[in-house]
Amino acid sequence: MGKALDGVRILDMTHVQSGPTCTQLLAWFGADVIKVERPGVGDISRSQLRDIPDVDSLYFTMLNHNKRSIALNTKGERGKEIFTELIRKCDVLAENFAPGALDRMGFTWERIQEINPRMIYASVKGFGPGPYVDCKVYENVAQCTGGAASTTGFDDGPPLVTSAQIGDSGTGLNLALGIVTALFQRERTGRGQRVTCAMQDGVLNLCRVKVRDQQRLKHGPLKEFPQYPNGKFGDAVPRAGNSSGGGQPGWVVKCAPGGPDDYAYVIIQPQGWEPLMKVIGREDLVDHPDWRTPADRLPKLDQCFAMVEEWTKTKTKFEVMEILNPLNVPCGPILSIKDLVEEPSLRQTGTVVEVDHPTRGSYLTVGNPIKLSDSPSEVKRSPLLGEHTDEILKQVIEYSDEEIAAAHEQGAV
Repeated sequence: MGKALDGVRILDMTHVQSGPTCTQLLAWFGADVIKVERPGVGDISRSQLRDIPDVDSLYFTMLNHNKRSIALNTKGERGKEIFTELIRKCDVLAENFAPGALDRMGFTWERIQEINPRMIYASVKGFGPGPYVDCKVYENVAQCTGGAASTTGFDDGPPLVTSAQIGDSGTGLNLALGIVTALFQRERTGRGQRVTCAMQDGVLNLCRVKVRDQQRLKHGPLKEFPQYPNGKFGDAVPRAGNSSGGGQPGWVVKCAPGGPDDYAYVIIQPQGWEPLMKVIGREDLVDHPDWRTPADRLPKLDQCFAMVEEWTKTKTKFEVMEILNPLNVPCGPILSIKDLVEEPSLRQTGTVVEVDHPTRGSYLTVGNPIKLSDSPSEVKRSPLLGEHTDEILKQVIEYSDEEIAAAHEQGAV
């Protein structure tokens, strides 16, 4: 069975996380991703956060599956000639360098268009046009400048970043969509185009409900926030702790036996009030005039969830889910990473995958989160540095054995 992106060739100039997230996703769908790396060094993440000496780190291996690696010195003339030929033979060039890096190498967008008018030139940047356009950015900086940190955490504490990589991997997902969209349009126009995704834009896009709340705030307090009715609201959306962020109040409640991840998230919807009160033994509140309606309960949400927690503390988080879900009370256990990587169903769906590596051995990684019925994803190990250099020179650029040997002798590869 063929893959969705069979025949698409990606020139992967990305490194660390945001760009490799994008190109790995395309590789999972069948694109031939050629990762260009510096000879002897490679992607900096090969050596970052190593747990085994002199072996590619998990950081690198988990972001570069299904790719081929060519070790290419793009500073020398022969290396630039090879790079030019790769541009000519590829459909997409993806990069997440600091602003202007490829331009300084002599490969501006105009020059790339001259070499290959059908090329899709895709870039991850920190910021779009504006005061920060030339600034470098990292995951937590993106979260802070995109609105996520200011709205995360508890009201009496500092802004917090989330461990989910919404800046890096989130923007990589955006770039992948931009690339396949540009490829689709190229089918009609025959022309390539620029695709640019800014990390600040990507984080703000994921904070859209907070943009909604900023506008609602002008018309009165945000009644689903824990600050209501006794706290104070300023002129910006506040941090909301574990409130749901939607129209239905929710909160994290403790469960048995009381470990660091023994919690469940419970949401109180209008239709769920009666069954929830019955199951926790507070039937007296179902039709009580002080508790009957959502408007009655909004000023007392802390009391509502305190009552729920008295019950959940007698159950495990999994028992809470098993009891409440049949009652149509939305809830979910707080799953640790350990819980998730050991969950058999996630192995069966390919969401968590075990991969063999020639120097590292067996390790776990995340698989493709997007499932296509006619393009199943197979997670193959990441390449060793320069593992496919000769193969790419021969198959893609169509060098002879003599030309390959000369490229090695000249230090181009």
